[in-house]
Amino acid sequence: MPQHSYLVGLVGSGIGPSLSPALHEREADRQGLRCLYRLIDIDTLGVGPEAVGDLVRAARDVGFDGLNITHPCKQVVIGHLDELSPGAEALGAVNTVVFEGGRAIGHNTDVTGFAASFARGLPDVSLERVVQLGAGGAGAAVAHAVLTLGAGHVTVVDAMPDRAAALAAALNRHFGDGRAAAATPDELAALLAGADGIVHATPTGMAAHPGLPFPAELLHPGLWVAEVVYRPLETELLRTARAMGCATLDGGGMAVFQAADAFRLFTGREPDSVRMLADIAELAGVAVPS
Repeated sequence: MPQHSYLVGLVGSGIGPSLSPALHEREADRQGLRCLYRLIDIDTLGVGPEAVGDLVRAARDVGFDGLNITHPCKQVVIGHLDELSPGAEALGAVNTVVFEGGRAIGHNTDVTGFAASFARGLPDVSLERVVQLGAGGAGAAVAHAVLTLGAGHVTVVDAMPDRAAALAAALNRHFGDGRAAAATPDELAALLAGADGIVHATPTGMAAHPGLPFPAELLHPGLWVAEVVYRPLETELLRTARAMGCATLDGGGMAVFQAADAFRLFTGREPDSVRMLADIAELAGVAVPS
């Protein structure tokens, strides 16, 4: 008989505000499925990211169909899985685990999620020279996505030079020499002056980290601005960029499309991403254009 009930969850730190449970459960309801989506917060449990292996095994043993994995467990979890998808292996990070026949298989839907959101929201922009601010877990995924979409060159800027250099080196290994470079924040003014667009992949702008990630005067109307933060959907960076005439992309699309890809992996059903975009707009209290 076809499966109609699914038990999935999210493992990470400080995940109480996550919209993933609502996104998955609403879409399941519309498809006539029952989905229970549980939050497994390592802060609440009082354990560190190294406990993710035990949590994955426990979830498999009690009958979970799969898990989403978020900060700070996306890299640590890899050593506790039986198999990785090519995308997760190339990125060195997992955000979705599917249990199949007792085996735990790791995937990454952050890359495909950002790529789908970008292609939908900024379909006609130039990708010749892209600057990315932030080289953490989200940064690695979106940098891979931008180069997959055909970016000519990506300069990764991070306050931690070693992290930026490591990501740029990984991108060059995967996409070919000369496709990526690393830089420090003091180089941002010169970089943005000659860039087509910037991808923002740091926590600045989140409810707990308000403000702009760099001075507003570095923005100019010829620049497109893509945001990874989605709580709130309307960050100060997006408001400022839009007022200057920049084309913008909020982080809601990435959140929806990565959830839609995970839903497909968990259930084998095709999600309706347009309905899910409406969900996140409602849940976040902001209208998203159709």
